[in-house]
Amino acid sequence: MTLFNQINSLLFGIFLLVMSSLVYFQFTQTKAFMDTQIESDLNNTSQALTLMLKPHLETGDIAAAETVINVIFEGGFYKKVSLTWLADQHTQSWENPIQVRGVPQWFLDLDLFKKQSTESTITNGWMQLATLTIEANPAIGYSQLWRVMNDTLMILAALFILSLIILRVRLNKILTPLHRVATQAKLIAKREFQPDLALPETTELKEVVLAMNMMSDQLQNVFSQLDKEVIALRNEKLTDNVSQLPNRLFLNAQLESWISDPGYGGLLIARLDLLDTIYEQDGYQVRDNTIKILAKEMQKELPSIAPCVIARISKKEFAFLVTKATPEQMKKYLKSTVDLINQAVQNTNSHSEQPFTIGAALRVTDITGSQLLADADNALQFALKEQIVSHFYENDEQHDSELLKWETHLQEAITKQQFLLQWHPAISFENNQAVHHEIYSRLNIDEQIIRAAQFMPIVERLELGSQFDKSLLDTIANHPILLNSNQSIAINITLDSVMDDTFQIWLGEFMRRQNNASLFYFELRESTILTAPTQSQHFAHMVKQNGGKIGVDNCGREMGSLAYLQSIKPDYVKLDQSLSCNTSSKIETGELQERLKITQAVINTARGLGIEVIITAVENDQQLAMIRTLKATGYQGFITSPSDLD
Repeated sequence: MTLFNQINSLLFGIFLLVMSSLVYFQFTQTKAFMDTQIESDLNNTSQALTLMLKPHLETGDIAAAETVINVIFEGGFYKKVSLTWLADQHTQSWENPIQVRGVPQWFLDLDLFKKQSTESTITNGWMQLATLTIEANPAIGYSQLWRVMNDTLMILAALFILSLIILRVRLNKILTPLHRVATQAKLIAKREFQPDLALPETTELKEVVLAMNMMSDQLQNVFSQLDKEVIALRNEKLTDNVSQLPNRLFLNAQLESWISDPGYGGLLIARLDLLDTIYEQDGYQVRDNTIKILAKEMQKELPSIAPCVIARISKKEFAFLVTKATPEQMKKYLKSTVDLINQAVQNTNSHSEQPFTIGAALRVTDITGSQLLADADNALQFALKEQIVSHFYENDEQHDSELLKWETHLQEAITKQQFLLQWHPAISFENNQAVHHEIYSRLNIDEQIIRAAQFMPIVERLELGSQFDKSLLDTIANHPILLNSNQSIAINITLDSVMDDTFQIWLGEFMRRQNNASLFYFELRESTILTAPTQSQHFAHMVKQNGGKIGVDNCGREMGSLAYLQSIKPDYVKLDQSLSCNTSSKIETGELQERLKITQAVINTARGLGIEVIITAVENDQQLAMIRTLKATGYQGFITSPSDLD
């Protein structure tokens, strides 16, 4: 029972007790008063009638005596009057039935008034003439008692209703701070932090609100401190001190993670020999200031051309990992980088024969991170040898004709739902059971099995993400194995779908058609959330409204804060592969320990918000034993192979 109802019930009980007492005392006092009145009236009437009858009885005028009694009796105050002449024992009686207007019969049947009568003897000197008996009529008592009690109950009922209204209004006002506290507590449980509540006037409630505000502030500070810890660790371990750009350690992790997922783009390596010249001529302070200015200009101008990670990987080398760009966009990015560095060169007073050189390479199918680095470095070495500003490494680029063929094949595959599905479990550390199964898709094109790593970059380039996701979801919803398994399934959603309002409307209708929408988990990439925060929030809210769950993939890949977790409120996050501490990726022991510290900080931040954490890219038992100590919820990787659904 709510506090409001408890207080209401208590006051209601007290009011009923007081009202019952008042009614009882009013009833007994009125009844006693009416009994006294009837008795007094009966005695007075008996005496008066005796005096009035005496002259007529002395003369033997019976008719006159009856007339006197009739006059008194017709008033209706007496139930029965009897006159007995003692001379001949003749008795004359007058009797009225008990009839009371406006009083219910059940009230009369209570027999509240006992019989009252008086008997007197009319004498003449020593001679007894007659005996007069009068019995009171209780109708007047019932009538008066009913009227008084009826009025009393009506007044008390009116007061009761008025008191309830006043009490309800007052209690609502008094308890409003408690309702706010309850709402605040529910929001905190959902990891939503609101501004401090206003302090109420009531002293006791003021203490409750103060305690809630303090708890909310402390919890919010805990998250802020955890988030600051992640940022501080990244700044300490993954940031170049001079340029404040990511360092080689961060670039290696990003390159490794990016290559492991479907994507398209490339890598540029810029060597700035100009920096050595500035150092020799003007000293390290001027050189460092030049680096800082150049880094700010790079961060300001280049990301608007294509999404990228800009890192300083050595004293005079910068790397540009372009994570989403067509060959044409890569060439535009390269030209903009050349123009930007040229402008920086013109702003210095130093002169060198070849102030900078840039090598670029495109990502192609099945390339590894080390191969892409090697291709970019080969392009750089070629440019240095030929003494040219930049060079693109020649590789198997997809020409426009090939892209058109891909578009035709993809449109057909999406329309005909030519998906070959696999599912891959995320395993709980607690009970070694599947938390959910992530769906992987392949396409059957011209009797060839095409992996997602091959076709998803082209899906993104051709902006077919919404169509692809719709077709895949329809396939999943009608798949017999998935229908009968009753297992939770996770589906990665493309950026195109998140940005597409019509897709979100379609997805809402799709989920409402499902028998158990709670089995559908939708994963958004961290880059998608940072690129489209408003649309991502709307998407997450819509999914949760329809019973689904939200996950964040590649969590921790970006250098920035994890504050977006508070707005998205995901049910779980999957750490980026750069945080997986994979011992098979040939990283040094010191670098592994640094990654472990950052991974632990990211896990603490997410768990501090009540979000489950799944570590990805777990490949072997040695790695599993190492990450088990990090207190994550579960893990996923090719330590457990995906299974075919066809």
